[in-house]
Amino acid sequence: MNTEIRVSVGNKTIAVPRGTTVADVFSKAGLLLDGRYEDNPIVGARVNGELQPLGYCILTEKANAEPIQIFDFYGRRIYRHSLVFLLCMAANQLFPHRSLSVWHSMYNALYFGFTDGETISRSDIDAITSRMKSIARNNYPIEFTALPCEEAIKYFKKQKEETTVSLLSNQNNPNVALYKVEEFYDIAYEPLAPRTGLLTVWDLIPYTERGMLLRYPESDNVTEVGPVRDNPKLFGVFQEYKQWGKILGVSCLGQMNRKVTGGTVEEYIRLSESLQKKKMFALADNIVKKNAKSVFISGPSSSGKTTFAKKLCEQLSLMGYNPIQISLDDYYKPRTDIPRDKNGEIDYECLEALRTDLFNDTMQAIFKGEEVKLPKWSFAKQERTFHGKSVKLDEFTVFVIEGIHALNPVFTSCVPQDSLYKVYISALTQLTLDNHNRISTTDTRILRRIIRDNRTRDISASETLAMWKSVTKGEKKHIFPFQMNADTMFNTSLDYEIGVLSTYAIPLLSEVGPDKGGAYTEARRLLSFLKNINPIPAGPVPSDSLLREFIGDSDYED
Repeated sequence: MNTEIRVSVGNKTIAVPRGTTVADVFSKAGLLLDGRYEDNPIVGARVNGELQPLGYCILTEKANAEPIQIFDFYGRRIYRHSLVFLLCMAANQLFPHRSLSVWHSMYNALYFGFTDGETISRSDIDAITSRMKSIARNNYPIEFTALPCEEAIKYFKKQKEETTVSLLSNQNNPNVALYKVEEFYDIAYEPLAPRTGLLTVWDLIPYTERGMLLRYPESDNVTEVGPVRDNPKLFGVFQEYKQWGKILGVSCLGQMNRKVTGGTVEEYIRLSESLQKKKMFALADNIVKKNAKSVFISGPSSSGKTTFAKKLCEQLSLMGYNPIQISLDDYYKPRTDIPRDKNGEIDYECLEALRTDLFNDTMQAIFKGEEVKLPKWSFAKQERTFHGKSVKLDEFTVFVIEGIHALNPVFTSCVPQDSLYKVYISALTQLTLDNHNRISTTDTRILRRIIRDNRTRDISASETLAMWKSVTKGEKKHIFPFQMNADTMFNTSLDYEIGVLSTYAIPLLSEVGPDKGGAYTEARRLLSFLKNINPIPAGPVPSDSLLREFIGDSDYED
């Protein structure tokens, strides 16, 4: 058996023994591994297109290893996950009888609290901060290792990490990949940095009596932690849904997996849907109490704006009102008139892609009491028609306007402000993999988008993944800055949906081959996460569920 393998690193080919770590390959290639954070050192790798830590052993006869530096897109992910490891290690050393949990994200920060719900004092946070800095100064290696599954479960039981135990107990893997510093082990579902000495740019501050924010650098300024940007409405939504998780008895993936194996998943789906319907009724009631005549709805890609607007219209109808839904998609310009981005691609996400003047003229005419015909835009024919029924404002009319730019003042300023109600929606999950690994709300939206694109547009998963960075870039520019303008925020996610989405997404992601470059890396990352989920069949999902916009067979499909 040939024990030597050949690894391509850039324009070099390195011959090494089989089982050599990525770090040793890069070191032999003369690449920077031991710099400071500010030096932008290598913290991980893509080995044959798949994300791996530097401690990963290469076994294939031939391999391609691409370095990931700390300021790269994936490098920043590695850095954030490594900060969580650092925080959890410090908290474990100081409070060995308390379990720390990451609850959710907050801008460029993660919100943490102890699972016992007790107050976290300023002195507690100061002590954790001091210990984190000490661990970083000691520059411990973060070892990539493994334990037999039984030993790993025994370790996490001793640590009172019940959410990790419940997740591992549902799997049949003989070994569990772990990261280790001295005697502290933890699971991370994405690679971690190779040493603690790199983890120097962060901040830990109090947030509420029972929590704290672990803050990290923003993507556009990686060398320092920016100012605190609070969003009490977003925080309130997360806290409300965390409470819903307690009501349903499902706050982590292991608990949801047990619903599947225990045969109670249909009840879980019904209760989840009922809670969301209750929230929809409360929203419609607030709109009516305010006597709003125009409701503007915005949210990022795959937040479910179209179905949400239709469900809200349905609820308003049940309350005796005449809702008229307007999509900002009907105000698009022809392709030839839409600006192009720096890559020469048509920028459908930019504000200039829409006929803001036509929308403003239409709404101003309506609020002057005029009777108007609403436009309908055909993307296929690239033309706008006005053949629909004329509309006119009366005491029971409510206009429900949805679109990615719907909270931009360019649109909302054209209607009377005393009759305006603004709603920001997104797919926010309170579920975590375990106490130290959250489920990304962005990943939920990616899965929704992949499934819907494939079903309705015959677009492959690789194509959707390839365009996703452009989508998120547009969201940061055109959507997120205006979310604070909202009167209320609404969560369109249903916690059980990740189980349903996995049944559709896994086959689509599995079709993405290594020749698809970055899309393959993302597909493999998502598949690595999804393998922890017990799939949930779509059959019990109600036909009026918001989730049906993505998986199909919705009552609200045209």
